[in-house]
Amino acid sequence: MRAGISPAGVFGLVLLAAAAAGSFAFLEMPLGALFTGSAAREAVAFVGRFIPPETDPAFLAKVGWAALETLAISLLSTLLAVLGGVTLALPAAGRQGPLARQAARFVLNLLRSVPELVWATLMVLAAGLGPFAGTLALALHTTGVLGRLFAEALENTPRAPAQAVTGLGAGPLAAFLYAVLPLVAPQWLAYALYRWEMNIRMAAILGFVGAGGLGALLYYSLSLFHEAEASTVILAMLAMAIAVDGASAWLRQRMAG
Repeated sequence: MRAGISPAGVFGLVLLAAAAAGSFAFLEMPLGALFTGSAAREAVAFVGRFIPPETDPAFLAKVGWAALETLAISLLSTLLAVLGGVTLALPAAGRQGPLARQAARFVLNLLRSVPELVWATLMVLAAGLGPFAGTLALALHTTGVLGRLFAEALENTPRAPAQAVTGLGAGPLAAFLYAVLPLVAPQWLAYALYRWEMNIRMAAILGFVGAGGLGALLYYSLSLFHEAEASTVILAMLAMAIAVDGASAWLRQRMAG
């Protein structure tokens, strides 16, 4: 059998290249300007404005407080999303009948189809500026994501253990707690930790629309062209992301062990 690309594959590559070229032309992106000497000098000068980072103790205290605010937003929104996701995952997995399944899946699709920034904008309009709006925005979107993942985990769980517990005279709640939950809990926890990692980053970004945390401080620094302060905030975001990734990996290892 000869190895190589089929005519259909060649046609697909040509079509993809044409689409990419057409996109550059449609968007009028002057990519060639990025490789000129003046562009290189401007890039070096731009990066130089962020060095060194701001180390004033008063500003560092603001960064520390904003980091705690970002951490609290991400943690609380993830916890709320876990509760909402579990509540919607049970009917979405078909355990309360087909009508409840369709209704729950519609709600989950609606929640996760709206991006976090859009939810944040809506929540800022509804609840005002501050971390409360950011918490609600992340909780709504993450509920849609986790609910779908939790429901799929439930659908892939064998029903025999729950049926055996029910056959012994236990009710549906007892069957879920003792036969189903132990099977899906590790997977659910892994999903929740992964979404917590993502919400840390999104909580920092949502500050750009007034949802508090490091993002709000970064937006304020950039709007005033205080690049050194912005550099400190960016480093704080990076340090927080690395710390949360490490903590999440440690928890997953402990859970697997």
